[in-house]
Amino acid sequence: MPQNEFVEENLDPQDWESFRTLAHQMIDDTIDYLQTLRQRPVWKPIPEDAAEFMSQPAPRRPEGEAQTYADFKEYVLANPMGNIHPRFWGWVMGNGIPYAALSDMLAAAINPNMGGGEHIANYVERQVIDWCKEMTGFPADASGILVSGGSMANFVGLAVMRNAMAGYDIRAEGMAAAKQPMTIYASKETHSSNYKAIEQLGLGKNWMRLLPVNERYQIDIAELEKAIAADKAAGYKPICIVGHAGTVNTGATDDLNTLADICEREGMWFHVDGAFGALAALPEGTRELVSGLERADSLGFDLHKWMYMPMEVACVLIRNFEDHIKTFAVSPEYLSHMPRGLAGGKHAWFGDLGLQLSRNFRALKVWMTVKAYGLDKFAHIIEQNVKQARYLAELVEQSPELELLAPVELNIVCFRFVAPGMDDEALNTLNKEIMLQLHERGLAVPSYTSLNGKFALRVAITNHRSTRADFDFLAEKVLELAHAEVRALS
Repeated sequence: MPQNEFVEENLDPQDWESFRTLAHQMIDDTIDYLQTLRQRPVWKPIPEDAAEFMSQPAPRRPEGEAQTYADFKEYVLANPMGNIHPRFWGWVMGNGIPYAALSDMLAAAINPNMGGGEHIANYVERQVIDWCKEMTGFPADASGILVSGGSMANFVGLAVMRNAMAGYDIRAEGMAAAKQPMTIYASKETHSSNYKAIEQLGLGKNWMRLLPVNERYQIDIAELEKAIAADKAAGYKPICIVGHAGTVNTGATDDLNTLADICEREGMWFHVDGAFGALAALPEGTRELVSGLERADSLGFDLHKWMYMPMEVACVLIRNFEDHIKTFAVSPEYLSHMPRGLAGGKHAWFGDLGLQLSRNFRALKVWMTVKAYGLDKFAHIIEQNVKQARYLAELVEQSPELELLAPVELNIVCFRFVAPGMDDEALNTLNKEIMLQLHERGLAVPSYTSLNGKFALRVAITNHRSTRADFDFLAEKVLELAHAEVRALS
């Protein structure tokens, strides 16, 4: 062999049978871990040795597959975020399905690029998008794409809105060519991803009207009508209303049918942020709560929240395919479609329907899990979560020491501990301490918000593993911790 000949290598296992044994061990350990979740704390502070271990430089020499897996078990698996635990209700997070996790492994193993082309994985994604239309009542001929999460779903929907409503070729001429400022409307309860999208799309947050809400935390329709009229009188161009199916703080749903009526009358775009609440359309018992979302011009929602899929997967649906593809399609020679072969096919490429060209096979876990369990199973558990929220609200209302801070419209319960003689400032400090101790002791993970200046323990129930007993436990521990804190203060 010539001395200068390069030694060719690859990254497949050197010993496939040893690798097979290790892979089986990984799966067995994972199943054991999931099966025994209740035996562990929901969350715990990261130990110093684990944090220190994660500060090491990148290894130049192999440490080996078995040793690396041992390090994973010791430092990573032992210190989870906790959102897979039955008593995790923080923010709005799903907690994963074991079968879907295995589906994700299969997707990573075959590893297709979902940017486009004529291969079966793209057919899987198109079928999942069709199922998403079916679940939400969207028209069968609507467009859509799977994205990483609700933030990107809102970005894509609002990008299509901007381009469709601008009235000129905004892709070529940019925002500088706009003849008048364009205004967008949402309630002050809107998720930050919506005004982040408005900022990044060049529309400017100052032109997004964040309007008051009523006692149910829905957008105030009278104030919305006034704002639109005032902007038109000032020479501005109202282009979009963002409605919500499940707001982030309280789970409120705007009056979507009225918002759709206003958009039709004013010639505006109707975008619905349904990050988790849109899937209330699936169970018959909760469908009416989100009536009107099917009238949206664009609708974004997560499947890794209230459909319990492993992260990351969300969907954005666009009523008009032409509006969608005109916003993102590009046609350089190296991406041109062919009449046959892998670069052929009769369908639009997903790379022309969103920002990403390189895309992972996130559709497979949805496709396999829906086929395995059926939509009725998901509908039942979504409705179960709503009933659990109402059960927790009843526990709060039955206790003279607990106070419900917002109506329970869907699956979010905001409450606090109250004690005689304590003002709101003192109660805010006390309830924050209760929440921190719930976390640090590994008892439960609610998150938090502020409603009318009151610190709220916020329980968002998108957890298929929770039972009523978990909410009994939460109420009991809140009171127990609160009493201990009050005694310490007296």
